[in-house]
Amino acid sequence: MVNVSAQIMETLEYIGLLMPSLMMGAWESLKLFTLTLLLSIPLGLPITLGSISKFPPFRWICKLYILIFRGTPLLLQLFFFYFALAIALDIRLTVFAAATVTFVLNYAAYFAEIYRGGIESIEKGQHEAAYSLGLSKNKTMMGIILPQTVKRVLPAVSNEAIILVKDTALASAIGMAELMKVSRSALNRDTDPTALLIAALIYLVFTMVLTVISTRLEKKYSKHESKEDS
Repeated sequence: MVNVSAQIMETLEYIGLLMPSLMMGAWESLKLFTLTLLLSIPLGLPITLGSISKFPPFRWICKLYILIFRGTPLLLQLFFFYFALAIALDIRLTVFAAATVTFVLNYAAYFAEIYRGGIESIEKGQHEAAYSLGLSKNKTMMGIILPQTVKRVLPAVSNEAIILVKDTALASAIGMAELMKVSRSALNRDTDPTALLIAALIYLVFTMVLTVISTRLEKKYSKHESKEDS
């Protein structure tokens, strides 16, 4: 009994020693996650509109952008922006800047495809009705199509946000001191898996919070939609 109590106390002391560095790592992960969402969600919209534009050069540039960032691994993109730019063009980004740029550009491509699917799911009759009322294409898109698109793409956007939580761990590959990097360093140093278990719990907490938020948002929009339908 004494040995068990001593072991528990020793484990708790070790966790206490780990927590400051793990929380700093979690903070770095949270910053990367937040900046990626804040920048990539709006960036995806002009890319979407460009990909469905009737102006061929703009349309093909946007389609090529989406193809490149969705068709190549995020890890490869991280290496490109952190290592390749420095070697080829002498553009040296900090670890955090390289991770942020990479994640924003990558997720903007995914959000662009989500938005495109939402826009194209809107019945063509609504476009025609708007045009018959004398609304321009821009007013139709901004005032009628996009508000409905937001409701339809919300589940997919929420799902991408949850994936992003886990993807932030890839930033450790270029040396960013985020949660995965810190926990793995503790494992290598102490040969004790406790840090990985705590990191897993922190990721789960992030995911659970996002799941709750997305569920509430979906319920809120579904209520508004049902009221409008009635």
